[in-house]
Amino acid sequence: MLKKLNGVLNILIISLIGAFTGHAIYVCLDYRTHPKVYAMQSAPWYTGILYYGIYTIALLIIAIIIKLILCRKLKQQK
Repeated sequence: MLKKLNGVLNILIISLIGAFTGHAIYVCLDYRTHPKVYAMQSAPWYTGILYYGIYTIALLIIAIIIKLILCRKLKQQK
């Protein structure tokens, strides 16, 4: 059971990194295509990337902490 949860956490971590990378690339390409749309905003164009990055880092930290706890329990079982 713990090994399955470890595998799920690996998938979650990779998915979070991939989703953040995809979002950042999309926003950069959209900014290059439509710079006037972003000029109307009061915040810089990359603000959305920063917020998304903060949320992603928070979730990654939680997942890594759970993964470390699981690794300790798996080592104790052996």
